[in-house]
Amino acid sequence: MVGEATILHADLDSFYASVEVRDDPSLRGRPVVAGMGVVLAATYEAKRFGVRTAMPEAMARRLCPDLVVVPARFGEYSAASKAVFEIFHDVSPIVEGISIDEAFIDVSGLRRIAGSPTEIAVALRARVRDEVGLPITVGVARTKFLAKVASGVGKPDGLLVVAPDRELEFLHPLAVDRLWGVGRVTAAKLEARGIFTVGDVAGLDAAALTAIVGKAGGRQLHALAHNVDVRRVEVGKRRGSIGSQQAMRRQRRTRADLDVILRGLVDRVTRRMRAADRVGRTVTLRFRFDDFTRATRSASLPSPTAATAPLYATGSALLDANWGMLDEKGLTLLGLSIGNLDGVDAVQLALPFERAEADQLDDALDAVRDRFGAASLTRAVTLGHDADFGVPMLPD
Repeated sequence: MVGEATILHADLDSFYASVEVRDDPSLRGRPVVAGMGVVLAATYEAKRFGVRTAMPEAMARRLCPDLVVVPARFGEYSAASKAVFEIFHDVSPIVEGISIDEAFIDVSGLRRIAGSPTEIAVALRARVRDEVGLPITVGVARTKFLAKVASGVGKPDGLLVVAPDRELEFLHPLAVDRLWGVGRVTAAKLEARGIFTVGDVAGLDAAALTAIVGKAGGRQLHALAHNVDVRRVEVGKRRGSIGSQQAMRRQRRTRADLDVILRGLVDRVTRRMRAADRVGRTVTLRFRFDDFTRATRSASLPSPTAATAPLYATGSALLDANWGMLDEKGLTLLGLSIGNLDGVDAVQLALPFERAEADQLDDALDAVRDRFGAASLTRAVTLGHDADFGVPMLPD
């Protein structure tokens, strides 16, 4: 780790909802959510009532009777993200995008031409506000971990700089769920043993943490609680997986209903894979249930591919194998990701060399959608069903 706080974590505040407020000033100061049926983003005025991302719209309206719900406009969100990332790259050549609304930025070596890291962060926030019209929070620290924690503490629309000589003073009083990898389940395990703050975690040795959360988790939490994070901001890092998901209203769904959603997810993911010249072997389905619990199921193919047919068949088999659980618990989100990614050149040719008709169909569909837009072609089976949200993603 360097001796100066030179890593910025820039995170747009309530991104989708902020874009809606920017484009419709009458919404300013009101509790607003983006997304019909399921909350995709909420303004802080809505969050004060307990409204949260991925919450069903009906529940959000019960919590906040004056809630304003606007439909998602993913094209506008993509355009806003692109404009913000252009500013990031203008500020520094070392930018690591995390999602369409956040990134790590390394500003070491820029003091003579752009000022101190704090001055750079101030200027960045001003540019995003003036040029794109959106609020953004920036955390500045020596490590990626602490910069991200700082931006979280600094929200909304803030700037928080953690001085190197006050890192643990800042970090240790925070709640234990500020540590990466500590979700509700892990937090409950720690709190059951009287561990409520990061400082409490730091007071334990690695062996004690391992006994509570497992070997890998114990090592990670022990390091982070002491702000040990040697990862650098990486440029050009390719994804380890490519995925998509669709949130759903609370209602009973048949196996055929889920098949429609799965087909849409597979179409979207495989098209992105082919556009990025990536292939993958492992299919993972993610489920969120009516009671907000979650589960994942995975299966791997014999060889990597980006073809729609085999990846859909594997996902469909996972749905079949877990249908009893899905039917019993009720599904509010279905996610699909393809992992164990490699470049398309990694695929070993097999006899016969002629391409399968399904692969040729993929090529034809990609060509039409590239020319006329993603909505120009759709599967007949998806007509009349839930909208297939094309949530914008960073390019691979």
